[in-house]
Amino acid sequence: MSYERAYAYLDERGLADRIRLFDVSSATVALAAKALGCEEARIAKSLAFDQDGRTVIIVAAGDAKVDNHKYKERFHTKARMLKAEETEERTGHAVGGVCPFGVAEGVGVYLDESLHRFDVVYPAAGTASSAVELHVSELEGLLPGASWVDVTKL
Repeated sequence: MSYERAYAYLDERGLADRIRLFDVSSATVALAAKALGCEEARIAKSLAFDQDGRTVIIVAAGDAKVDNHKYKERFHTKARMLKAEETEERTGHAVGGVCPFGVAEGVGVYLDESLHRFDVVYPAAGTASSAVELHVSELEGLLPGASWVDVTKL
């Protein structure tokens, strides 16, 4: 169901033809980069967090790590990633395919400044063997409710 949600979201916006499906896993940054033949930093990983009962996804460059101090300053709460078993229920996507497209109702989506280094990035498309090629400006345009944050370090 996760892929169908992501596909429908992208299809409604005329971008479903950019989805790439692989015969191999792209569930991690390293595997996705290998499947795409690109550098790991260009993988737009979607990190799912619990913020005092609210679910948020932060899309960041593949080489970025969450900076706990920056995260707490921005969100006024400690960074707590969702456990694997709660991720699909709360985001609409299973671990390995979490993406900002077609997420469950109420999920907040943020784009991390680490993405601004690139013109093109590759977020997942709802499965552990997919990606979608997008310009960063297109990614931003696809997520009208998303805001930019600076919560990572390289």
